[in-house]
This record gives sequence, C-alpha cells and structure tokens, in this order.
Amino acid sequence: MSLTRWALFLLGCMLLASCADADFFQKDALVKQPQPAGTDSVWVVAGRHYDRSAFHRFFWGDHNRDIWTTPVAVPVFNLHTTQVGFKLIEKGGGFQTISFELQDKFGRTYALRSIDKDPVQVLSKFWQPTFVTNIVRDQTSAANPYAALVVPVLAEAAGVLHTNPRLYYIRSTDQSFGQYAALVQGKLFLLEEKYKSPADLQDGLHNVIDIEGSEDALRLRFTNPRYHFDQKAFARARLLDLFLGDWDRHKGQWDWAYIKQDSEVYFKPIPKDRDQAFLKMNDGVIPFIATSKLLARKLHSFSKNIDDVKALMINAAFIDARLLNELTRNDWQQIAKQLQLALTDAVIEKSVRLLPAPIYTLIGKEITQSLKNRRKQLPAAADEMYKLLAAEVTIAGTDLKENFIVKRLPNGNTEVTMLRPATTKLPAKVMYQRVFLPHETNEIILHGLAGNDEFSVDGDVQDAILVKIYGGLGEDKITDNSHVAGRKKMTQIYDTERGNEILFGTEAKDFTTRDVRVHAYDREGN
Repeated sequence: MSLTRWALFLLGCMLLASCADADFFQKDALVKQPQPAGTDSVWVVAGRHYDRSAFHRFFWGDHNRDIWTTPVAVPVFNLHTTQVGFKLIEKGGGFQTISFELQDKFGRTYALRSIDKDPVQVLSKFWQPTFVTNIVRDQTSAANPYAALVVPVLAEAAGVLHTNPRLYYIRSTDQSFGQYAALVQGKLFLLEEKYKSPADLQDGLHNVIDIEGSEDALRLRFTNPRYHFDQKAFARARLLDLFLGDWDRHKGQWDWAYIKQDSEVYFKPIPKDRDQAFLKMNDGVIPFIATSKLLARKLHSFSKNIDDVKALMINAAFIDARLLNELTRNDWQQIAKQLQLALTDAVIEKSVRLLPAPIYTLIGKEITQSLKNRRKQLPAAADEMYKLLAAEVTIAGTDLKENFIVKRLPNGNTEVTMLRPATTKLPAKVMYQRVFLPHETNEIILHGLAGNDEFSVDGDVQDAILVKIYGGLGEDKITDNSHVAGRKKMTQIYDTERGNEILFGTEAKDFTTRDVRVHAYDREGN
C-alpha cells in the first residue's frame, strides 16, 4: 500500500473511531444496581460515556476510561440539608465545567463543580457541529476524575495551603437548585472551600488581611512596593505540582492570602482546581503523536518519572517568570529536600487511600509507587526547573521609585539589587538581590515601570551577561559606567528619547525611541 493510501486509510479509521458510540451526554450517573443500605449514598459512575470500543481505544487511547466507568459509592447532596445547609450565591461562568458558588450559614463560601466536563464551548463555532467536538469531548477521559481527593493530605504535609474537596451526587429528582435544577440533576460534583475572605480559612492563618485572585495580587505588587510574593512558598507549591504531574497551573489556578508583617504585605499561594493531576494521555495512536514535544507537549502524562519538567511548566510560564525570579539554585534544592522529608511513605499511602475504594483497587498501588518514585526525583526536577527559569530573568519594580544597581563582577557573574528608598510611609528596603552566573543566565531584563527610577551599571570585566534596561514611565536616570571586553555591547537601554537622563558610556547601546510602547510590560497576563 502506498504512503498516500495508507494515510487516507488511517484518516478514515480515525474518523470512524471518533464517530462511533458518539452519545457523550450522560443523563444520569446513577448505577442501576443495589444501592448502599442505611445511608444517604448511592452507587454512581463518573462517565459511562467514556467506555468505548477496542477499535476506538486503539486510535484514541485507553486513558483513564476504567476509572470513569467504575461504580463508586458517593453521598447524596442537597442544597438545603447537606452539612449545615447552603444557599446558592451565583452560577459560575466556566466554559467546560458546571459550577456554582455556595455559602453556608456561617458565611463561608464554597465552590460546587461538576466532575465531568464539556469542552465544546472552547472550540470555535466552525468546529462545534463537527466530529472534532466528539474527539475533544472524548479526550476528557485522560483526566483522573478523583485526583483532587488525593491532594489535601500531601499539601498539608508539604506546608502548602489547600482546599478539602468532597465528592457528592445530586439526584435526578433534586429541585433544590431551582432554575438550575436541570443542569445538576443526575450528576457528580466536587464541593470545596472557596477562599474569598480570611473568614473562609477555617484553619486560621495569622495576620491574613484579605484573599484575592492572581490578577489583583499582581496589580498590587506592581503598583506599590509594600506588596511582595512569598517566592519560597510559591516554589514549594510549584514543586508539589510537578510531584502530582499537574500541568495546568496558569494564573487562574491560584488564590492568594495577604499576610501583614509590620509595614509589609506578603502574598501566600493557595492552589485550587486540581483537575489535571494524574493525567493519562500518552496511549492510543493519535494522542501519543499529539502529545509529543513538537505538538501538545503540555498534555504530559503522569508516570513513575518526572521526565519532562518543561512540559509541566508551559501553562504556568507567565506566573512562574514573575514569582520565581528571586530564588537561587540552593533555595530550590533546600525546598526540594524539605519536600522529600515531608512526603513520607505514610503520608503518600494515606493520601492515595482517600480515593474511592473501587478506584483504589484499580490504581491505588500504582499511584502510590509512582509518587514514591517521583519523590526521589524532586531535587533533580527542582534543578531543571531552576535552569529553565534562570536562562532569562525579568525583574520589575513598581509604579513608585526604585533604584536598580547592577554590578558586573570579575568572574563573569552579575549582581542585581533593587532598593526601595525610604518614604514617609515605608522604610528603605532591599526588595531584590541576586547574583547571576553566565553559564546559567543569557540575559537579565529590568523594568522600572512608572516611577522616577534610577539605574546604574558598573564593573570593568572580561565577560558579562547581557542586561536590558526598560526605564518605564516617569523621569528615569540611567547610568552605565561599565566596560566589558570585546566589541559586543552588553547593556541595552530602552526608553523614550525625552524626559530622561541617560548616560550611555561606552558599553550601552541606545534603543531609545519616540514610541511610548517601549514602556509596555505585561503585569497581569491579560
């Protein structure tokens, strides 16, 4: 058979496989078998529509289909009677998940999110009526619907803030959601805390003054120099993500507790939405090809090895670059070793035991052994994460004045210090200090943002790291007194031509312009 005919044959098989058994929309998760006696629980399956033929599985993978189609015993949820009762605040706006914000009688808020997803709305209108919808919908079977249940014990041991999700089924006759009843009836949900205020933190962190999402936290950080992210706490949380194989950690997957310490405020991370831990995507002809390093690399499957750190960082690239730029290699190694000590065999075994019993029977021992093996690899994974982040580092100030001091050192290293001058409201403070190594870092990018900032570059050296200075809005003073051997200039200055005091010296290259867009810096990832 010629290559062209083989390609057409393969495409035909793919289309047939994607169209076969295409009734994805499960009406009720309830299993028609004897239900648990004496309790308000039922036997349900998370997604019986993912049980596909061997022909389909050959092309599109087994994934986690056995988990989705295995019956589990689940308590029944009623809006007015479960726990102390809830009231419905609003319906969530997610494209793939049915979600609601609830509040209990003590004023604590919760999120109720459907286990199964319908990704059709993320597709363009052109593709929605086509077989592509079925393919994308079917690939939800790669997710582990019960992964979130495993995380709290691990996070607690690791010193990472967390929610405590619980699994519930809503009966097909339930009317407690009023106008939304049809959306929830016969479906499986996770109920978890939704941290919107300090009162929602039941364990009670000290000195928490507020809780906000990532965009608000980033806005405050870049507006006022009294706000800081706890980068070591965030690194610990991100290493836990790698440990779990949780690849989908974009900025929307984090809330932040604002903790006051004297005149300063520090943001401590609260991870949420653990939908993508324990992904199994690398089986089946098409997904195996699609998740290669050349295509959808970020859809990386969980296994006994942390074998592609970069894949697990793709979705978090924006927030990682901004919130992990202070840490040294030694910092990363210390955090990794602390995690190794905290995530004991007993902790791992206890966490995996929180899977529903039939699911534990299917995958419990495999997940447990994989986590123990991944624990051994945490220092190596931390080192790889550090190297990827160290290659190009951006350091941004705030909308108030900062002093950036760059010292080129004789061994090729470069020290960067960012100082906050004293004001009537805030004392002087070193906001940033780090020594960069030339075999790790290719370039350092400084952004002054809106203040009247000062930049100085000094040192007479043989070798150096490229430094790019973006003065930002305001009347900046930029001075380069450095000298680096060789013809290539190792300082680049970007600012507007007027309104600044710039001394280029012999080492700086002039990239000033009349275009105010030179000041652009993506603060919040919009």
